Amino acid sequence: MSFVGGGSDMPDFYRRHGGAVLSTAIDKYVYVNINRKFDGGIRLAYSKTEEVESVEQIEHRLVRAAFDLMKIDGGVEITTIADIPSRGTGLGSSSTFTVGLLNALSAYLGRHISAEDLGRMSCEIEIGRCGEPIGKQDQYAAAYGGLNLIEFKADDSVVVSPIIMQPSVRDSLERRILIFYTGITRSASHILKQQSEAVTSDRAKRGALVRMVELAYVLREELQNGNLDSFGEILDDNWSLKKTLASGISTDEIDHWYALGKKAGALGGKLLGAGSGGFLMLYAPEERHAAVAEALGMLRLIKFRFDTMGSRIIFYNPTTTF
Repeated sequence: MSFVGGGSDMPDFYRRHGGAVLSTAIDKYVYVNINRKFDGGIRLAYSKTEEVESVEQIEHRLVRAAFDLMKIDGGVEITTIADIPSRGTGLGSSSTFTVGLLNALSAYLGRHISAEDLGRMSCEIEIGRCGEPIGKQDQYAAAYGGLNLIEFKADDSVVVSPIIMQPSVRDSLERRILIFYTGITRSASHILKQQSEAVTSDRAKRGALVRMVELAYVLREELQNGNLDSFGEILDDNWSLKKTLASGISTDEIDHWYALGKKAGALGGKLLGAGSGGFLMLYAPEERHAAVAEALGMLRLIKFRFDTMGSRIIFYNPTTTF
């Protein structure tokens, strides 16, 4: 769940200006299971099922690229399940899947892999090998977990710094956030490509994204000083700036929902991910939650908690023979 700075993790921007995103992992998971396959082939079960004889025959581009990167040539079965829809929701599902897949493949090969390597290698797969016009924040958020400021340096390095704050402030922040599922899924790649091109060519849009990066640092200071009073205002400023970056980020319907939420007592918010659908996140005093939920009764309210841990192996039973 990204709060401010989204879009500054795109290479065309951060290589010139540096980027920063303040975000948190939440307790919605993608589970990846890998097991040896008896006959030496490859079986994949996700939203569809694939049974093939070689890596080159795999249709799922992320899996095929991961197999190439990890030098796995077959004899495995992989199944996945997810707590939320797997694509187009704004919660980084594809990147979370890639991180989990790499973690599982590493364990299958008997290797430990660090969070830093998980983030870096997931970006190599999605951006470098599959050519997705996306940023880096989701990969590192899933790999590290927790509430962090993630900085994207001009030399392509990434620095993940946890937000240090009083547990009571953290708990209060978590309780004040509402997320609603809009029921709209969309292609983040298309929106991000349009946004990247606009920011590169338009000075005003580039300036807006520079300001969003500044807001990420401002928000970090506010949180670390225990001040939640300005959280909603910063979110609102960030969302207003983000909507100027590309025409497809919001819609009249989404703007209407956002206005209803604010009228009912929300102080700010944003669409999660690239925009134009997925999940609407709002920040409101707890005493206004019932009113906000009633005003947005046409949307599905999703319960969640912050998650302090990143991708992890929850069951490991290595075998060398059948």
